[in-house]
Amino acid sequence: MTDPIHARTGHQGRPVVVFGLLGTTLDRGAQAKRWNRWRPTVSVCSQPDLLVDRFVMLHQPKWTQLADTVEADIRTLSPETDVVRHHVEMADPWDFEAVYDELADFARSYPFDPEAEDYLVHITTGSHVAQICLFLLTESRQLPARLLQTGPSREHGTHGRHAIIDLDLSRYDRLAIRHAEQLQEARHVLKDGIDTKNAAYNRLIDRIELVALRSKEPMLVLGPTGAGKSRLARRIYDLKHKRRQVTGSFVELNCATLRGDAAMAALFGHVRGAFTGAVRDRPGLLRAGDKGVVFLDEIGELGLDEQAMLLRALEERRFLPVGSDREVTSDFQLIAGTNRDLVADAAEGRFREDLLARIDTWTFRLPGLADRREDIEPNLAYELERIARTEGRHVRFNREARTRYLRFAHDPSSTWSRNFRDLGASVRRMATLAEGGRITEDLVEEETARLTRAWRGSRAKERPWEAVLDEVMDDDARAQLDRFDAVQLAEVIAVCRRSASLSAAGRTLFSESRKRRKSVNDADRLRKYLARFDLRFEDVRE
Repeated sequence: MTDPIHARTGHQGRPVVVFGLLGTTLDRGAQAKRWNRWRPTVSVCSQPDLLVDRFVMLHQPKWTQLADTVEADIRTLSPETDVVRHHVEMADPWDFEAVYDELADFARSYPFDPEAEDYLVHITTGSHVAQICLFLLTESRQLPARLLQTGPSREHGTHGRHAIIDLDLSRYDRLAIRHAEQLQEARHVLKDGIDTKNAAYNRLIDRIELVALRSKEPMLVLGPTGAGKSRLARRIYDLKHKRRQVTGSFVELNCATLRGDAAMAALFGHVRGAFTGAVRDRPGLLRAGDKGVVFLDEIGELGLDEQAMLLRALEERRFLPVGSDREVTSDFQLIAGTNRDLVADAAEGRFREDLLARIDTWTFRLPGLADRREDIEPNLAYELERIARTEGRHVRFNREARTRYLRFAHDPSSTWSRNFRDLGASVRRMATLAEGGRITEDLVEEETARLTRAWRGSRAKERPWEAVLDEVMDDDARAQLDRFDAVQLAEVIAVCRRSASLSAAGRTLFSESRKRRKSVNDADRLRKYLARFDLRFEDVRE
């Protein structure tokens, strides 16, 4: 776009200085015929509404004769323009680094005075590499100028037309808005449209978005079961596919479901007759993911042989199908997921260190739902919307039921041990039982009791002492215990249950300290200890 301020003079009457490369092709012209064609460098200095006070012509010494002709023609058309020539050395005009260094050296050495002069950089001439370098130097303000473009025009004859572009983006709100919208759109894709509130998770998504769009290296996603590793991998693929960075398919495999030949065949394919049941050739998942994304969930469950072949496939993009002596190729991006400690597994020989090093370029750890409780409410809304979208049933909580469910969900005693799988299954159960599409308090009470029982069963395996206390104390009393007291009390209860009497339990628990006492009453000591927690020996035994 032409800047209307530039009408024969610069801003506030300041002189206009134009920098431009000599066009070794476009600026050529023999004898009188040259006046019948548009030549960009000459055109710059003959624009009717742009007075160029000084034109700094950059050219290689070998083009001195052409530069002489162009300078003379400029003086003929615009005698008020002072032409200053500067030699630049560009042995290879397509060597980006060399061209950039040469032009950057010129920019550093030129005596700019932006307060006294207006500067324009002509980017119509020169190789594409040189034009890009001039743009970068101008955008970074090493050339304190605006960009100038020229072009042929039937309307203006051999003078052509020109446009001045100011790279101050603050003047182009629409561009800034579009850029922000594109960033927001990428985050929206990665978060599956869920308006998450957890600040740490949102920062993680921002980093994943940056890496996903800039890198084709493997990505390793860590996190507990149900934290959303598989869903995130699919969203990464969707984002890359939307930006045309991948053209192939998204392929997913849970490595925990495969062992031995089945794992080899599933990953790398097989030929007919490779093993019993191989009645025809199968391409395998890595070939199916060519030009796309392959997500290997629970990658730590792969055997060492499969790990070795996967490493070669990542490094060389080729591998052997089971039973074949002919290699095949596949250019895929790997996303791996696991809830295991692969570093510990590698130290113990269960996971190849070289494969871990290859997939550990970009590692992201997803937090569990219990660490993102502020995201429970938007995910609750997402699950209801998904039911409406997939089943055509619109289900809603009544106000009291919603308040009660969210209070339960945010309570520290709600462990959400299976993370978003627990939440999704919970919403689907209530939605299925909801009469008239309304989830009531009774349904919420039934559902929260079910979840509490399930989590107690899970705790019984992971932390058996918690299961012991759940049997003798209510939730309120249990929640007031420090972990130190809870573990100690659970052990006392276990001893009581193995003992025939209060005295026998006391003798076991105080066997060392009673040796240092002159008089002992182990039963009384134990009775008083249990009383601190409103418990009796009879209650514990039951």
